Amino acid sequence: MATTVETEEHEALRAAVAALGQRYGREYLARVAREGGHPDELWADAAKLGYLGVSLPEEYGGGGGGIAELSIVLEELGAAGCPLLMMVVSPAICGTVISRFGTDAQKQAWLPGLADGSRTMAFGITEPDAGSNSHRITTTARRDGDTWVLSGRKVFISGVDIADATLIVGRTEDARTGSLKPCLFIVPRDTPGFSRSVIDMELHAAEKQFELVLDEVRLPAEALVGDEDAGLLQLFAGLNPERIMTAAFAIGMGRYALAKAVDYAKTRQVWKEAIGTHQAIAHPLAAAHIELELARLMMQKAAHLYDAGDDMGAGEAANMAKYAAAEACVKAVDQSVHTLGGNGLTREYGLAALITASRVSRIAPVSREMILNFVSHQTLGLPKSY
Repeated sequence: MATTVETEEHEALRAAVAALGQRYGREYLARVAREGGHPDELWADAAKLGYLGVSLPEEYGGGGGGIAELSIVLEELGAAGCPLLMMVVSPAICGTVISRFGTDAQKQAWLPGLADGSRTMAFGITEPDAGSNSHRITTTARRDGDTWVLSGRKVFISGVDIADATLIVGRTEDARTGSLKPCLFIVPRDTPGFSRSVIDMELHAAEKQFELVLDEVRLPAEALVGDEDAGLLQLFAGLNPERIMTAAFAIGMGRYALAKAVDYAKTRQVWKEAIGTHQAIAHPLAAAHIELELARLMMQKAAHLYDAGDDMGAGEAANMAKYAAAEACVKAVDQSVHTLGGNGLTREYGLAALITASRVSRIAPVSREMILNFVSHQTLGLPKSY
């Protein structure tokens, strides 16, 4: 299948999701955030239409598609001004990991709910002293009879307050080598010893960020997802979709901002003509559009490779897509705000808040510098500096 031209099915999906997004829009999401709520109505409608579960297996109530379809959903909601951040986490990361590596019992317990939106799951990997370096994760899991005991801390974990459980990345000791290896555990929200506190963010979003403490959290044997020895394979099965979906989030945001600026440039008159007639206004907006389109192409390539089962190829493309989309988003938002001048900083037009939001795509879930490290080492074969 060509990755440069979308199928009719994908075009139809874009149009349908765009129509849903237009019914809600930026003001809906801004109001929900101001009131300290969650976009429950949009989440429920997206679920009812099959959009949240589009990438999950049909046998568990999903759409049987892939990350390609899920990224279209998130991008179009973002372009309408109402992206759902938990889509990156719940169906894309957690749903993918469980559908690929979970036991039959775990799939039956979680996938139908993740697909129909009735259940959500958060994802916990980042730690205070282990941001980009996942090898420094100190959350450990030890066996105690038939149970696991987890201890550690996590930071910047999205949506823990509304998630039924959090998929926690911990490390267990390899009996053969004595070294620590990553493992994934499902930790229900109300598990004793599992506590959370809100991180006060400058970013105003409906989805809150949390610091988590796991204080001798005791879990049953079946809380472990997949094979204890699969480690990194299982982890990257979730991280590649996360990067692709982050790209979709960024592209949608950039498109939203650009559309506002283009509309303004067509109608705003300072002298005799609309300001969009001036190349100093028109050319930067055109360049922003080009960069967003290029980023989408790489995102589509990454999704295609991932859905085809090429984890290594998808890893490279997903990192590149996330990098390109973040850069394109930041530039599009910056130019859009600048196009509106003073109006770009007003609450009425709703673009100023995107200055902060667009920076997130450069930082999370992995910084652009770490992506450049990945490409320089893995793609170009240059030596490491660390």
